Amino acid sequence: MPPDAATDGLVQALPDTLASKIAAGEVVQRPANALKELVENALDAGASSVEVVLKKAGSELIQVADDGCGMGPADAVASFGRHATSKLRRFEDLERLRTLGFRGEALASIASVAQVELKTRRRGDETATCVRVHGGEVVDVAPCAAPVGTCLSVRNLFYNVPARRAFLKSPATEFKHLVEAFQALALSHPAVAFSLVHDDTEVWRLPAHDGADALDVRLNALAGGGLDGALVAVEEATSYLSVRGLVASPDRARRSRGEQYLFINGRFVKSRPLDHAVAGAFGALLPERQHALYALFLDVDPRHVDVNVHPTKTEVKFDDDRGVYSFVKAVVKRSLAESGLGLSFDPGARPVGAGARPSFLDAAPASTRDAAGEEESPVTPITPPAGDGARGPVLPPSAPTVRLEAGSGADAMPPARPVQPEPGPAPGPPLVPDAPTGPIPARLGTADVGDDLEMDGLSHPSGDDLDRTFWQLHGRYLLSPVRSGLLVVDQRAAHERILYERALATMASGMSVSQQLLFPFTVDLGAADRALLGEILPDLSALGFQMEAPEGKPVLVRGVPADVTLGDEREVLDDLLAQFRRNARFQLSARENLARSMAARSAIRPGHPLGPTEARLLVDQLFGCDDPFSDPAGRPTMTRWSTDEIERRFRPR
Repeated sequence: MPPDAATDGLVQALPDTLASKIAAGEVVQRPANALKELVENALDAGASSVEVVLKKAGSELIQVADDGCGMGPADAVASFGRHATSKLRRFEDLERLRTLGFRGEALASIASVAQVELKTRRRGDETATCVRVHGGEVVDVAPCAAPVGTCLSVRNLFYNVPARRAFLKSPATEFKHLVEAFQALALSHPAVAFSLVHDDTEVWRLPAHDGADALDVRLNALAGGGLDGALVAVEEATSYLSVRGLVASPDRARRSRGEQYLFINGRFVKSRPLDHAVAGAFGALLPERQHALYALFLDVDPRHVDVNVHPTKTEVKFDDDRGVYSFVKAVVKRSLAESGLGLSFDPGARPVGAGARPSFLDAAPASTRDAAGEEESPVTPITPPAGDGARGPVLPPSAPTVRLEAGSGADAMPPARPVQPEPGPAPGPPLVPDAPTGPIPARLGTADVGDDLEMDGLSHPSGDDLDRTFWQLHGRYLLSPVRSGLLVVDQRAAHERILYERALATMASGMSVSQQLLFPFTVDLGAADRALLGEILPDLSALGFQMEAPEGKPVLVRGVPADVTLGDEREVLDDLLAQFRRNARFQLSARENLARSMAARSAIRPGHPLGPTEARLLVDQLFGCDDPFSDPAGRPTMTRWSTDEIERRFRPR
């Protein structure tokens, strides 16, 4: 039978409004993307001043006003068309691009999912033009009064795409991304004045600087000060590419990568390989788990770099990735050495000479992924149980504490050593029940745990069955004989589980214990951190922090949780906020995130020696937790080697 004619003609072109909404999903994923596109348009228009106004972290209003060249009435309307741009005329122009925008998608995409008003005027025009577009449809075009330049107001972003609006993060998180976009654009153009106002509060006012130290002044302002005399100039040029910029000395390293700025031909991009190249240049100069602060500008012939790899143009690809990696690493390393900061420097390891194309010098790493793990921080004390041999829930911070202190001159990686019980009465009930063989599953229901222990005959083991001796291996693991083999406990993971459940219990009960500070201190927070602090301040108070955050002034800290180690009060808040941001990718509630952050920050470090009492208390408190078999991230806290498995390893083959 011939095909049914009704089944032909199923493939049709999408309506423009639907196509624009789909494009918006790629170009405008959150308010920060819209802000970036609008500010880039302002800079491309030759603005000497850019003013940004935000409301409700951009979900209610994103307004960008500039004093650039402006547009005439016809161009004002045409600018909302798809693939409408003034920056490309033919294919060859794509290989010589120097502007930030070029595809002509951004304004059409934004207007398709928001209510947009454009006011623009050229020099010499008597009146300005006002264009209003709602959901991709032009609803009004009329003359109006406005200064020279362009003012774009984006209201109610994603108002007609409820699903996309529902997936926006918390206001503090969205504002953080807005601040990061603003900072990158302001840093790349120090000769342009920038201002940022959020919910009627001025966050930034950055005057224009045009001197030789313009980048130093702008970077210092955006970093909150404190970089005077700590910035090292980086500069090298070849016929293929050049690099210039600033790197901060290692003592100004940050706990996160939020202040690492990389620009390719003036465009802010993210490149893990080049981030790794800078870290490699610092080498051992950087403290563990700290990240260099830098602002580097690479200029490359546009023919050798593809800026169209990603819809938001935040990723680039070079035709010689390895050569660029080696060039950046060598130049930064030389600059540090010449400033007196380098550990060693081989004069022969110069970057590519003038007139030569860079080649592969140092193999780029097979992987640039960070080692998993959180901030290593000073130790939180382990709290002993209230009563001899008590099991029950993890104790609140108000209980008596036994602090974990590093022994004088202790080796960071001591050999396995027995942790013998101290002299005293005859042993009572054994400290630890046995655990299932092999790695413990990340999640076990209470019934499963009870069944496993009952089947092994270890639900209520007697003191005659188990030896209470513990060995500490390399300052990381606790080893103990159990009836059916050898139990191995990861002491840091165990401590994280204990602190996590303690923090959750403290916030739920509202019965926190705070240590009042004899000398309260102030903390200067950036705009993004301050917004985050405002969002989680009630939970921080429930955890034991006592602080005041007056508008426009530094945060005043009067008290900290009782678990915070003496002398560590000033760092705890910064560490906690940084850890909270890293955990944001896990879709946790604010309290879960805060409890996990506090636990990760305060748990004992690998290599920390434990005394006999501390080792027993740690394991005893672990088995008092609701889920003793995994840390807050789901990693096992313990494993067991059965006697049979150990015996098999000694059998001749």
